[in-house]
Amino acid sequence: MTVISHEPPANLTAAAARAWTTLGEAAPTGVFSPDDVDERLPDPMRRWLRHSIAPGTPLARAASLQMTGEIRLGRWRRFLARQLLAPGRGYVWAAATRFAGVPITGFDRYGNGSGEMRWRMAGLLPFATSSGADVTASAAGRLAAELALLPTAYETATWESDDQNRFVATTVIDGRAESVTFLVGRSGQLLEVHSSRWGNPLGQRFGRYPFGVIFLAESTFEGITIPSAFTAGWYIGTDRWSEGMFYRARITSLAVS
Repeated sequence: MTVISHEPPANLTAAAARAWTTLGEAAPTGVFSPDDVDERLPDPMRRWLRHSIAPGTPLARAASLQMTGEIRLGRWRRFLARQLLAPGRGYVWAAATRFAGVPITGFDRYGNGSGEMRWRMAGLLPFATSSGADVTASAAGRLAAELALLPTAYETATWESDDQNRFVATTVIDGRAESVTFLVGRSGQLLEVHSSRWGNPLGQRFGRYPFGVIFLAESTFEGITIPSAFTAGWYIGTDRWSEGMFYRARITSLAVS
């Protein structure tokens, strides 16, 4: 098994680097057995877990991911990113892109009850920096949705379903309950997730708006099958979806502790 990297990216602040290391120290809680997925769990959830986790795979609570894609900053711009993800606890997403030909580097993160984003041009000039209650609430919503990228951490959420094709995962994050709907295909692959997430899409006032991710492909890393190509954005399921899309990504690697 590939060991999760505890070496933080170079473009993090000291606090973000410490968060990266701390989040990556979460140990697996056991190994997966299909027999553990019993009838008390919703049927679409059972299909997802049995499809996504090979028998004997450690039930990892943290993962390091690498990805590439495009992010909409005025127009679509290519990025490279690394992420440390610990469902229910936090994440650090560090990336590099370009704006008007100038390198932009920085990070978004959530942990210990607060969210933060900090981006700089050419490593020096502030480009976008934000924190506070609104950023924290939006980051918690992102963290809840990204359980889709580490199904071995399914025990960090509670589950319910009244449908053969979808279930709702509710994660309590530092006292904040965030619910996300997972849409599952017949073979157990994830098709999309959506939620009512806090934010201010397209310059609106802060509030809860439809947010979602549509999955286009999947890949298997270390016995874990996850969505590996996807599009994310606001106003999913509405006529503003094309406006609200802001993120297209492909995961190229995943390593767990």
